[in-house]
Amino acid sequence: MDSSSPWNYRHNRGPVGKPNRRNHSSPPGPVPDGVIRVYSMRFCPFAQRTLLVLKAKGIKHEIININLKNKPDWFFKKNPFGLVPVLETSQGQLIYESVITCEYLDETYPKKLFPEDPYEKAFQKMILELFSKVPPLFKDLMAGGNGGDSSAQKAGLQTVFSSLEEVLTHQRTAFFGGNTISMIDYLIWPWFERLSAYGIAHCVDHTSKLKLWIAAMKKDPTVKALLREEKALKNFLHLYFQNSLEACDYGL
Repeated sequence: MDSSSPWNYRHNRGPVGKPNRRNHSSPPGPVPDGVIRVYSMRFCPFAQRTLLVLKAKGIKHEIININLKNKPDWFFKKNPFGLVPVLETSQGQLIYESVITCEYLDETYPKKLFPEDPYEKAFQKMILELFSKVPPLFKDLMAGGNGGDSSAQKAGLQTVFSSLEEVLTHQRTAFFGGNTISMIDYLIWPWFERLSAYGIAHCVDHTSKLKLWIAAMKKDPTVKALLREEKALKNFLHLYFQNSLEACDYGL
């Protein structure tokens, strides 16, 4: 089932701003046959990668949202790093790390998002490597940069975006893998979705083709279905950096 009402583990909270050391909530039961389970967090861009692939491929799934500010003890048995996303199959198999989960889904289910051609698939992974500097720059920028000066982070983002602009210029296609959306587009999209909410949309002002790509992505049915409201993203971010236990469950 593509769950419209995901489960949320919100138990054993302490005072806001003082996360509990332990969360002893009970673990969920087995994954039903014919369904794959994803442990997620509604505002996590890494988990959004997996959700986009699940949606794009039409895979029946259920979602369990994890409060990353107050992780239940049992979740560390799903992923020793305590991070989302995690996939769990009805056979009890566990797959974690966002790119690995997406590649697993693509290899296991029909409607391939990665190209079949080995070079084209390798090329998409090279673009992903080029993009890999963006998530840590985002995190540092959102946390306040160096003493509140975010100029270095913004400059770093603009450099990466310029490189991505060069890829699109060379490709002469609407998307990074061609004229239709493919895996690489979904893998990098969640951070572009957050540009406006995080007040850094101007970082793509110098990249006309990248801006066209953003506009094209917003028209994709899968992207539209999982789009988070800008206000919700802003409020989540505000609570998250206050170390509030309410951050991950904002809006529920």
